Amino acid sequence: MKAFTTLTAVAAPLPVANVDTDQIIPKQFLSTVERSGLAKGLFYDMRFDADGAPKPDFVLHRPEYAGAKVLIAGPNFGCGSSREHAPWALQDFGISCVISAGFADIFYNNCFNNGLLPIVLPQDAVDELMGEARGGNHVFSIDLERQTVTAPSGKTYGFDIDPGRKRKLLEGLDDIGLTLTRDDAISAYEAERRMVRPWQR
Repeated sequence: MKAFTTLTAVAAPLPVANVDTDQIIPKQFLSTVERSGLAKGLFYDMRFDADGAPKPDFVLHRPEYAGAKVLIAGPNFGCGSSREHAPWALQDFGISCVISAGFADIFYNNCFNNGLLPIVLPQDAVDELMGEARGGNHVFSIDLERQTVTAPSGKTYGFDIDPGRKRKLLEGLDDIGLTLTRDDAISAYEAERRMVRPWQR
């Protein structure tokens, strides 16, 4: 998993509440277990019309938000089913961080397990960031070590994050990777157990 330390990038505003995982990545794109190739399905019904033509007014199709790596979203983002394809699709599109006043629990957990940073801020702070993202400068900076989001105006917002999850993102560790950091201790325990209880394998 790629480590997340700092990010300076374009932020796109999506001021829509209760965007569920079927809106993030519709069910017809779930036939694969590969993480690549899912970008085409991201927000499909929002991005494309019934004939499959791009909707030019959708935020991620607008030229000023080209290459956006940060998404500023409405509250309760990622609600609905627990599909892990949702953070995969966001990442495959290039999104590395989502900022919202609140996330569905399963989606929030899936983000950390896949190296996507979800940031929770008060709704008034999210509203301010939305306003700045609609302005002339769309470049925001995120510093995970300092736990800050800096808007184009220079205003900085602090956010909370569980220390264990922060460490995993900073070091690029998923749950298996975190376990393997204790490989020496695990091997020593197993060796001792074989000596004390050789009949147990």
